[in-house]
Amino acid sequence: MKLEHVLLRLLAARPYSGYDLRKWLSAEGQFVSSRIHHSQVYRALARMENSGWVEFRVDPRERRPDAKVYRLTDTGRAALLEWIHSPYEPTSRFADPDFTNRFLATVALDRQAAIRLVTTELDYRRNQVAKNRHRDRTLLFENPVPGLDPVRHRVAADLVHRWGADAVDRWQAWLEDVLRQLEDDDLAPDTSEEQT
Repeated sequence: MKLEHVLLRLLAARPYSGYDLRKWLSAEGQFVSSRIHHSQVYRALARMENSGWVEFRVDPRERRPDAKVYRLTDTGRAALLEWIHSPYEPTSRFADPDFTNRFLATVALDRQAAIRLVTTELDYRRNQVAKNRHRDRTLLFENPVPGLDPVRHRVAADLVHRWGADAVDRWQAWLEDVLRQLEDDDLAPDTSEEQT
């Protein structure tokens, strides 16, 4: 996943200034893309502008530098759709930022593509768990460095394994629930009470 994909997804919802994109990436965005330097945002926006994916208008500001406010073009929308329809390859680490970004973009743009994405991730996790859950996790020690306590090391490894197993089980349960909602076309909240 490239930074451009994250920015395309954001700009599909509304125009953003570069500053607002940076703020989003340092707050909410840290959960979908980490360690992005502010200069990377501006370089990505320049590349996207050169590719015709975004355009900007200048928003004059009093006593501050004017801001460029970017919006997605039709070419940018096509690039976003191309990305969400491209093959998704799960990684060994679940809840990967590529999945999260694709999910957030795909659910709102193409329900069938979202079903394929979630199904691909769920199938991969089920196979991963089936293959690894009951593997031999015996730790062997031979001339460990002085001070290394093999008993504590084994306990720590078991604690990490239990955490990982619980986390991937919760991830699979979430994927199963989301898939059911997507298949039932039941992701939209009931707003009938709010509209009255």
